[in-house]
Amino acid sequence: MNLRYPLLVIPLFAACVFPSLALADESQEVKTYRAQCDRGDARGCVGLGWMYATGTGVKQDFAQAVAFYRKACDGGNTVGCLGLGEMYYNGTGVKQDFFQAVAFFRKACDGGEAMAIGCALLGLMYEQGTGVKQDFFQAVAFYRKACDGGEAKGCFYLGRMYERGTGVRQDFFQAVELYRKACNGGEAKGCFNLGVMYADGTGVKQDFFQAVELYRKACNGGEAKGCFNLGAMYANGTGVKQDSFQAVAFFRKACDGGVAEGCLNLGVMYANGRGVTQDSAQAVELYRKACDGGYAEGCFGLGVMYANGTGVTQDFAQAVEFYRKACDGGEAKGCYNLGRMYANGEGVTQDFAQAVAFFRKACDGGKAEGCFGLGVMYEHGTGVRQSNTDALNYFGKACDMKSELGCQNYTRLKNKR
Repeated sequence: MNLRYPLLVIPLFAACVFPSLALADESQEVKTYRAQCDRGDARGCVGLGWMYATGTGVKQDFAQAVAFYRKACDGGNTVGCLGLGEMYYNGTGVKQDFFQAVAFFRKACDGGEAMAIGCALLGLMYEQGTGVKQDFFQAVAFYRKACDGGEAKGCFYLGRMYERGTGVRQDFFQAVELYRKACNGGEAKGCFNLGVMYADGTGVKQDFFQAVELYRKACNGGEAKGCFNLGAMYANGTGVKQDSFQAVAFFRKACDGGVAEGCLNLGVMYANGRGVTQDSAQAVELYRKACDGGYAEGCFGLGVMYANGTGVTQDFAQAVEFYRKACDGGEAKGCYNLGRMYANGEGVTQDFAQAVAFFRKACDGGKAEGCFGLGVMYEHGTGVRQSNTDALNYFGKACDMKSELGCQNYTRLKNKR
């Protein structure tokens, strides 16, 4: 259940650089910045660049934003260099050019107001191998410079390198301290990863209460994965008193924030009437959202709903399609149920060979029922050549996976021999 944050893309820097620009009289602000820029004050050029980039007080115009950032950068203002690097990275107002982005992030990192964030982004380019040859050691060096310069994102990225042992010797204790520094500096992802470390007892003594508080901080800071993990803690009563209503609230927040597993878990809550009034139709929509978001278990849940006619009109053909999608996404339960549909001829033309293939896929994916199904198929020679030896092997596999039926049939067939 503990999700970790993936490699990030280049973030929009301007919200950090210009926290005070949301003034009532935006048009007057534009005039002020233009006058400053015209008389050679690079800060005015930076302000104009940001306003054109965001469409604040002027009609959004990326080409104009590029021009003003360039003027600021040429005038020695590293915030302008940072903005120009971002435009090249995203291909906004200019043709996308990662090499140019690297050059401007390097200028920002070399000094001035934008040093720390410039170094963090330069480190990210080296870590990803974008615009430069991938070099984890360089990435670590730039992340360290960013973190030492007070940039919380740099501390987060550096912590991740220590946790993974990438470019540095793996050191969970260092990772914990760097995530703590990132979290204290307002980086929600740092709070989230630190929460995972406390939940797992990695680099720190396991402490679910601390994990809960850190997930809460991450969630409040806009990190949807923190909301999901917090929901899971409330659902299971881990580190907090079990509370299905709170679990629903946090799963909803995670789902709204784009975490597909949050949608799935919220769907389960609706399906079972936990923390909400039972509503199968709502469960279906949430499973669909999880499935559309790439979460295979959501596709499996949808398949079950269509197969049983729960919350939707029963439709075996639809069930087959969602089981197939779940199976293709690595969900062994989907492969097993798809095998059953082929074995029974529900939603598809009966095809025992296909049933065998999907039972095999389910078994290989760790699903005991798939191994048991294969045992039955081999014992009776259905879709495969009859073989008691293979049947015994698959019943044994099912038994090893704690399947009571697998154990019973393994014993029966073994005694028969």
